[in-house]
Amino acid sequence: MAMAIISTVLPLITCTFFGLVGGITSIVFASQVNSKYANGDYEGAKKSAKYAKIAWIIAIVILVGQIAFFVVTIMMSGEDFFEQIQKEIERQQSLQNQ
Repeated sequence: MAMAIISTVLPLITCTFFGLVGGITSIVFASQVNSKYANGDYEGAKKSAKYAKIAWIIAIVILVGQIAFFVVTIMMSGEDFFEQIQKEIERQQSLQNQ
């Protein structure tokens, strides 16, 4: 259950929301494990645990892929990217000072 929660919270913290679906799916399956086990459905609990694990692994892989994509994009754009950001910051500050 801990990894299910982590794989849901990390996309929210990093603003990479595509992994959020896998995280939520993981929480749903992880929450089913205890109730199925308590009802004697050991095979169903095992399947839910397996699906929860697969879902959080997919969510983490998507998160890592998105972060890598953002890093590569920023690195390839070079100084132009940072100059544009600086110009926009200055423009916004001048608008606020008016």
